[in-house]
Amino acid sequence: MSTVLLTDRAWPDDGIERRIIEDAGHELIAGPAVAGDEAAIEALVRAHRPEAIMTCWAPVSAAAIAAAPSLRIVARMGVGLDNIARDAASQAGAWVTNVPDYCVEEVSDHALALIFAWARGIARFDAQVKAGTWNPAGARLRRLANLTAGVIGFGRIGRTTARKLHALGIRVLAYGTHAATSSSEPAALVSLETLLGSSDIVVFHLPLTPQTHHFVDAALLAAMKPGAFLVNVSRGAVVDTAALVAALERGTLSGAGIDVVEGEPDPPIELVGRADVIATPHVAFSSDASLIELRTSAANEVVRVLAGDAPRFACNAPSLHAR
Repeated sequence: MSTVLLTDRAWPDDGIERRIIEDAGHELIAGPAVAGDEAAIEALVRAHRPEAIMTCWAPVSAAAIAAAPSLRIVARMGVGLDNIARDAASQAGAWVTNVPDYCVEEVSDHALALIFAWARGIARFDAQVKAGTWNPAGARLRRLANLTAGVIGFGRIGRTTARKLHALGIRVLAYGTHAATSSSEPAALVSLETLLGSSDIVVFHLPLTPQTHHFVDAALLAAMKPGAFLVNVSRGAVVDTAALVAALERGTLSGAGIDVVEGEPDPPIELVGRADVIATPHVAFSSDASLIELRTSAANEVVRVLAGDAPRFACNAPSLHAR
């Protein structure tokens, strides 16, 4: 029997994870639902010395990995890996895994929802009506089929967003350093400069890496088409908050739709409090179906590795000589 530590979760209970882990003959130890900081997670690991760690938002540092000498896997319950010390896990001989395909539909749907809310004024009108203002003559709305949308980051989710935008009659451009398109793709692959200068809407589907941290900076924002709408449903730190606020203050952009933001869960009010910003609390990934898929896949990955098999979604190459 191995010990599996669940560091945190973004759902009410650990029933799915517990059933899968315990049915395989292992013990699941669940930490607090709310993610602790590095020190708290390191203390949890030292206390339980797990063979497997499952983490949602909690930071799994190099020190946490070192505190589990028999660690075999760190399973990210999500897509991004910016909260896991991957190099340390590799050096320790432990797999790092994620669930890359569980929320493709949800995140792309959320990007479209933010676009609809902007183009049709949904959030603004809702606030006005509830405040007692009824002013249809003040509407300044957009016909989606007259717009061009740019998708930056053209992987699974980016391609799905492009397909849905294309179905609405929107012209779609795409940019990605490793992207390739074919005649069947609903987007034209163009340079970053062309995309920014031509797009009424720019949607970011980028992982957070050292290379993409503050990818959206003052220079990029200045290169966007005047009056464009920015959508970030990837990671908050992809966008430089101060630069975005400055662009909105100048009127360079018509607004932004953000599901992620630097400083969450306490985002800066100077950004999220603006009337031209539509903000949601990092929920683009979530639906009843996606959470079941996520939790089941991550738990099964742990069971697979503890049984001596290779994971389905490996995100590193563990050292063969570490153990």
